[in-house]
Amino acid sequence: MSTSFFTNFFDGIKTFGIQILISTLAIYFTDYLFDSVEVDKFTTAIMVSVFLSFFNSYLKPVLVALTIPLTIFSLGIFLIVINAGLIMLTAHFVPGFKVDGFWHAFWFSIVLSLMTSFLQGFKGKSAVRVKTMKKEDDKFDDYEEIK
Repeated sequence: MSTSFFTNFFDGIKTFGIQILISTLAIYFTDYLFDSVEVDKFTTAIMVSVFLSFFNSYLKPVLVALTIPLTIFSLGIFLIVINAGLIMLTAHFVPGFKVDGFWHAFWFSIVLSLMTSFLQGFKGKSAVRVKTMKKEDDKFDDYEEIK
């Protein structure tokens, strides 16, 4: 195994951890804005973040694919309905996380998306690796980092 495998693996773990932390903070702060949504403690917000991450990774693409005509007809607004449904599904599985109804989940998903985007702005920029053409007299590797 090469060092780059482990470097990429641990960078991925770090990125995932940062995303979970950002989502957890967004869930915890958004909970204060809604009386109809209840997160009883910080560890519950972490569990909600992990469950939402799992559902968004595996279940949401299937739901989006199945509802393409409805999403096109609604000009993409139906994606918020899917997000609200995933929040209600998360509330079903995570003890200590309660949502009073669909419309509360709908508005919670909108504010949660805005809050997550806002908090991700503080994450900072990461280096981007681009493939470069290597010339014989070139001193760069196949990849160079652009900051």
